[in-house]
Parts: sequence; C-alpha cells; structure tokens
Amino acid sequence: MRRVFITGGAHGIGEAIVEAFVRASDRVAFCDINIERGEEVSKRTGARFFALDVCDKEALEAAMQTILKEWDDIDVLINNVGISEFESITSSSVDHFERVINTNLRSTFITSRLLAIHRERSGNTNSYGRIVNICSTRHLQSEPGSEAYAASKGGIWSLTHALAISLAPYHITVNCIAPGWINVNSNDVLRPEDHAFHPSGRVGKVEDIARTCLFLCDTNSDFINGECITVDGGVTKKMIYPEE
Repeated sequence: MRRVFITGGAHGIGEAIVEAFVRASDRVAFCDINIERGEEVSKRTGARFFALDVCDKEALEAAMQTILKEWDDIDVLINNVGISEFESITSSSVDHFERVINTNLRSTFITSRLLAIHRERSGNTNSYGRIVNICSTRHLQSEPGSEAYAASKGGIWSLTHALAISLAPYHITVNCIAPGWINVNSNDVLRPEDHAFHPSGRVGKVEDIARTCLFLCDTNSDFINGECITVDGGVTKKMIYPEE
C-alpha cells in the first residue's frame, strides 16, 4: 500500500487523482483550500483531508509533517494544486503575479524539499519514491494575459528536471504532466467542433491525467525520470493556420 499525498485534491483533476489512487488501494491524503468540497471528497473516498492554503508555508509543511509522523514516509507526492486566473498585463498587479507563482510553483518546491529532507533524515531506506508535478501546455503556448500562469507552469517544468537530479539519491523519480484542454466541469457544454479540434477526436477528461499519474507511479516506470509528458490529444503537434 503506497502512501500518497496530493495537493489541490478537492475538485477537477485533483479529485480524479485522489479517486484513482484510492481505487488502487493506496493510503491517500490531500489538501485543498475549499473546505466544503474537500470534506465531501474525503467522506466519499475515505482519503484524509487537510484544509489549507498552499500559499501558507507553515500550514502546508505542518500537514506533511503530520502525515510523515503517522505514516513514516510518503511514497507518492502529486503536486497538482494550481490557479489559472488570467489578467491583462496592463491591469494586472505584482500581487496577482506573486499569488499565482506562490500557489502553483512555490508550493511544489515546498513539498518536494520537505520530502527530500525527510528521506535524508530517516536514513534513506525507502527504495521507492515518485513525485509528479502537474504542468500545462501553456508552459510553451500562450494567450494574452497569461503571464503569471505561463511563468508558473514553465517554472514547474524546469523545477521538475532539476528535482529529478537532486532527488535521485533518495530513490525518487520526478516527472511532470502537461495537460491540454481538460474538461473539469461536467456541466460544460462541449460542441462537436471542440472535440474535432483534437487529433484524438475528443476533449480531454480528468481521468486521462489521473491515469497518467498512475502510470508514472508504477514501480516499473522508474526509468522515466525528469520528463514532461504532454497529454493533450495531439493538439500541440497540430499546425494551425488562420482561416481564409
């Protein structure tokens, strides 16, 4: 039974990841700022819920320290939490930029660093470890007003391959997943052309990302390390020309 901690697990992709590892009979804990949704997911899945804002370093570290004390270690860390608020560069603020960076990127460093410290202090006896960071195809593609989000996701990709090298002595592989268009709201109405836009013939589902997490965390996937796996139905490989 693997010991799994997931950030931002109360909704969307994070919720699907929680459900996937619970179905795999793993011991799962997750955190989220949304208390109502977090408690509902916890009650439904049996996963342990920590209500916190990942921008609060002390609260995030305290949750992980509680898990490490009770479980002795964390085998799988999924850094999923993220916000994607876009603002015009001329009307945005430094505070907004910092909030996105702190939520998406800084939290990934905090959790990964703490797990490495624990492995070092505990004698590094666990021969299995996985960190999966949720990136985005926006680390290489942009729209107007996406500066903060793009910077945070580009940072996650760079942080991922740096961590893969630094955490190798602790038997932890580190990879990231770059989702494309993932339908996180079941109430959204998707048009036929939305699906047809994708070479795979459909818009992505949260389960697509959860399954990729499970694949990367398989014991036989240890030779995949420091990589960013794009899961976007082929869109980033598609040449797009302006309509005539």
